[in-house]
Amino acid sequence: MEDILFEQRLNLSELSAGVQRLQQEIKKVIVGQDEMVQLLITAILSDGHVLIEGVPGVAKTLAAKLVARSIQVGFSRIQFTPDLMPSDVLGTNIFNPGSGRFEFKQGPIFGQVVLIDEVNRAPAKTQSALFEVMEERQVTIDGVTHKMLHPFMVLATQNPIEQEGTYRLPEAQLDRFLFKIKVPYPSEAEEIIILQRFQQMDNEEKVQSVQPVISGDDVLKLRALTRQVIADEKLLSFIAKIVVATRNDKAVYLGASPRASLALLNAARATAAILGRDFITPEDIVYVSKPVLRHRLVLTPEKEMEGVTEDEVIQRIVHSIEIPR
Repeated sequence: MEDILFEQRLNLSELSAGVQRLQQEIKKVIVGQDEMVQLLITAILSDGHVLIEGVPGVAKTLAAKLVARSIQVGFSRIQFTPDLMPSDVLGTNIFNPGSGRFEFKQGPIFGQVVLIDEVNRAPAKTQSALFEVMEERQVTIDGVTHKMLHPFMVLATQNPIEQEGTYRLPEAQLDRFLFKIKVPYPSEAEEIIILQRFQQMDNEEKVQSVQPVISGDDVLKLRALTRQVIADEKLLSFIAKIVVATRNDKAVYLGASPRASLALLNAARATAAILGRDFITPEDIVYVSKPVLRHRLVLTPEKEMEGVTEDEVIQRIVHSIEIPR
């Protein structure tokens, strides 16, 4: 009886079909990394940006390119370097002698899926150029506002902070990413599959085999559907308790902002929708808590010296709060 009521309230068949098509296209090339693929799709449905962190060679950039190829929207790629200027990213006004006036020349940020490779290679001045566009989906140059096309999504990759020649991202910028996804090394079995696949077809050929399976309009429809997923009052309270606890924990120097609460809600909704439910559960919130919060917490220097990680603190905080039933 409950299933019948569920079907009548919100039909998620179109969303499930779209998600399945995306997964199939991405999995043509990516071996393993199931959590990364699911979180990338969750971010698409949540209208969120993603920071992907991992050592070189674990398919961070490849995954971002595959997401872009799977959706029929404009794609651009920016390689961040220490000498990159904000105008190189956003664009600039250029004088046109023919018309006798300045005209705005768009920078590469004016894509719809924007891959920023090695985002932590550029200095703070260039990092700050992304603040407005990531939060408000617009760019203001010389007092004139230029709107981005929708959907708009930034997929940024970075190597771990301790690598040479990198800059720590400002907290204000990190807060604008929905997720920080950590990409581990593949297992031995997955490594063998990677080698077998490469023998049959190299990476570039495999990437070319990936085709767009949903349009930009489809993404907007699926996002609207995701926003209709119900969150019970008890679960809203559960989210708030988790976020407030990060601000009061002795291991945390800087806790999560209200933006983190909204991110937890949106990501939990998308997770529920992907699993075929029109309501979120505590398990959805717990599942997305680490990727949503790990980049928003600054641990105390003492805990960092002890080798404590953000994920460990998040897990302890989440499990210390009574799960609503």
